[in-house]
Amino acid sequence: MLAALSHRWLAFPLAAAALLAACSKQDESKGISRPALTVTAAYPVTETWPVRIPANGTVEAWQEAVVGSDVQGLRLAKVLADTGDAVKAGQVLAVFDAEPVKIEVAQAKAALAQAQATAEQARENAERARTLRGSGAISDQLITQYLSAEQSAHAQVAAAQATLAAQQLRLTRTRVLAPDDGIISARTATVGAVFNPGGELFRLIRQGRLEWRAELTDAELEHVTPGAKALLTLTDGRPIEGSVRMAAPTLNTRTRTGFAYVDLPPGTLIRPGMFVRGEFDLGLRPAITVPSQAVTMHDAFNYVFRLEPDGSVRQLKVTTGRRVGDHVEILNGLAPDSKIASAGAGFLNDGDLVRIVDE
Repeated sequence: MLAALSHRWLAFPLAAAALLAACSKQDESKGISRPALTVTAAYPVTETWPVRIPANGTVEAWQEAVVGSDVQGLRLAKVLADTGDAVKAGQVLAVFDAEPVKIEVAQAKAALAQAQATAEQARENAERARTLRGSGAISDQLITQYLSAEQSAHAQVAAAQATLAAQQLRLTRTRVLAPDDGIISARTATVGAVFNPGGELFRLIRQGRLEWRAELTDAELEHVTPGAKALLTLTDGRPIEGSVRMAAPTLNTRTRTGFAYVDLPPGTLIRPGMFVRGEFDLGLRPAITVPSQAVTMHDAFNYVFRLEPDGSVRQLKVTTGRRVGDHVEILNGLAPDSKIASAGAGFLNDGDLVRIVDE
């Protein structure tokens, strides 16, 4: 008895499966297809969107001046500026020991006075020689000597004057002056040190100006023009607005990228050497947009599904552009009047039948 009941219970699901299979075959033979998924429909919309180009780059000094030593063999006596100090053009930054130079200036003045006295005596002798020329009182050879001595004395005066001027210039250069307004970015000056001419004492950020050097591709650089706005975002979220000064006239031959130089406003907490992200604001431009959920990605390409009159979908390859909120710009591949699948598009395949519902 139990064996008979068991066979009956096993026979029931098998019969049901056979019945479903028979119905399925019957539907297929009649050409009946059932929708695969329920989706919502959407149409492309034309909107006016801002054009922004994202970029990364570092903050650098607009121009950095090297303040060096112009004297040799002198000991640095005073250092009057340090890293981070704001200085004015002509401000004294350091002072070398000027006593040896003062002595040389005094010696040069004495040598000049002696040369001038000699020149005066030579001038008087030459003047008498000119007066006696042709009288026979003195020989022509002696007259020539007096005249030559006068010229030599004048040359010695000129040489002594040049020596004095050089020593006086050296004396003025014992005081190291700031070449421009700016901020001291580095200091190597040390009291007691002796520097060779040209030795670096300070580095100065001229006028305190900083710039953001944003790296862009050649195509992006074409759209960035002087005066365009750039919005930088610091690591703590603070925004800083700058203005494009210029775009690089050449590109890196290896990376095919170039720099856009953005002037930054003074008084910010931004520092040279910081890596900063930002974007360039290039104004407004119309955009054909669709909901971002309508765009799917397969094999690194973007697609949308156009709704066909027979209830099926057709997969279209599209090129996307800007994204704002939950919408994305379609650059090409989709007609503006196309009806597309929105919610649920991520589960579709080309040719699927769908049921459309309102959102």
